[in-house]
Amino acid sequence: MTALVWDQVGERLYETGVDHGVLYLPDASGDYKDGVAWNGLTTVTESPSGAAANPQYADNIKYLNLISAEEFGATVEAFTYPDEFAQCDGTAMPEPGVAIGQQSRKIFGLCYRTRVGNDLDGTDHGYKLHLIYGAQAAPSQKAYATINDSPAATAFSWDVTTTPVQVTGYKPAAMLSIDSSKVDETALADLEDALFGSGSVDARLPLPDEVLGMFAGSVTDVRLTDANAPSYDSATHVVTIPAVAGVDWKVNGVDAATGAQPALTVGESSEVTAHAQPGHRITGDDDWTFDY
Repeated sequence: MTALVWDQVGERLYETGVDHGVLYLPDASGDYKDGVAWNGLTTVTESPSGAAANPQYADNIKYLNLISAEEFGATVEAFTYPDEFAQCDGTAMPEPGVAIGQQSRKIFGLCYRTRVGNDLDGTDHGYKLHLIYGAQAAPSQKAYATINDSPAATAFSWDVTTTPVQVTGYKPAAMLSIDSSKVDETALADLEDALFGSGSVDARLPLPDEVLGMFAGSVTDVRLTDANAPSYDSATHVVTIPAVAGVDWKVNGVDAATGAQPALTVGESSEVTAHAQPGHRITGDDDWTFDY
């Protein structure tokens, strides 16, 4: 038997800081694309709620304890925010620099990084990536104060609620975190290429099934090129979707079968998007628009 030992060298862990904020907006298919850097992020306060005990009594005793559903929420604070976040904050911009408030609030995804430190490496020991799905920002108070002899930048703050997304084999979830000190470096690099973009792909937020597949070592890359992409016959105005292993297709946001699609009519357009099945990852193009 081994006796427990506390505070051994290298095991005095802590977390600190927040950086590498990225905002993602979902498309009509629910995929989080077009990631943009969130500069000026100062604080993200994770605030889970629910999971409250609801005791049940029978036979004059406490018979069982039912636990309510747990929800994930957060408070995001920053000195500024991307222009793309305006629509998530209930603001429309009909013209550059012109903002209209009290509009519909768009759902968004969020990624941010926190540092993991220990007594040997300090804050260089590692980091955690936090991925948030189905987020929605509530109206927030903004306080503007006069400039004085103790100037301070105006801080913005948003209360965020979430709607969980599906996770195969688990309950739906709105938050994932990845610890760089515990996961495979190659899989982590693949995830960061997706989250932050690279020379060949734009930044996007992979859904949980794809993230889990990366670290399970079971992700199969599917490269879509001209040879296996949807095609358009300009004579018949018919879009044909190929059968590609590991890929599901949507047309204008609706699930579509492979093969020839109904012919387009004058003025009609068709947006075809490719979606990776669990255990697969799409490289290359994943959306095409055809116009008549």
